[in-house]
Amino acid sequence: MADPSSGGSIKITPPRALAVAALFGALAGWLVVAAANSFDLTAPAVPWTAPLGVFVIAALVGVLAYTTQQRIHVRRERIDPQRAVAYLVLGKASALAGALVAGGYLTYALMFVTRLDAVAPRDRVIKSAIAVVAGVALTAAGLLLERACRVPKSDDGDEGGLEDTDAES
Repeated sequence: MADPSSGGSIKITPPRALAVAALFGALAGWLVVAAANSFDLTAPAVPWTAPLGVFVIAALVGVLAYTTQQRIHVRRERIDPQRAVAYLVLGKASALAGALVAGGYLTYALMFVTRLDAVAPRDRVIKSAIAVVAGVALTAAGLLLERACRVPKSDDGDEGGLEDTDAES
C-alpha cells in the first residue's frame, strides 16, 4: 500500500495488461487442442457450466461495482480503506481473469470453426463463443469496479471517500 505522505496512487489496469492476459489465455486454448491432437485424443467438450459460471461471476462483480459507485460517488459515503483496497484488487483480478477467459475460449473456438458441419465441433464453437462474451463481461465488470474505487474530488478541493486507493485513468 502506498505511503499516505507520498501522494502515490494506484492506476487502473492498463489495456496492455489485459492484452497480455488475453494472449496467455489464447495460448492455453491453443495448447489444449494441440495437446489433444498430438496424443490422438478428442479435444474436450465445453460444458454449459463454463460460460454460465463466468456470467454469474460477472454479474456479481457488476452489482458490486454499481453499489460501490453509488456509495462513493453518488451518496459520498466513506468506506473502510481495507475494504476499498479489497474491492480494487477484486476489480483488477476480475478484469485480468475475464481477458484470460475470453482469449482462451476465442482461440479454442477458432480451432474448430472450419469443421462446423459436424455436431461436436459446432457445439464447441457455440459454447466457446458464449464463454468469450462472458469473459468480456467479466472484464468490463472488473474495470467498472476499479473505476468505482476512485477517490472522488470534493467540492472544496479536498479528496474524500477512499484513502490510498485513487485509481486514475
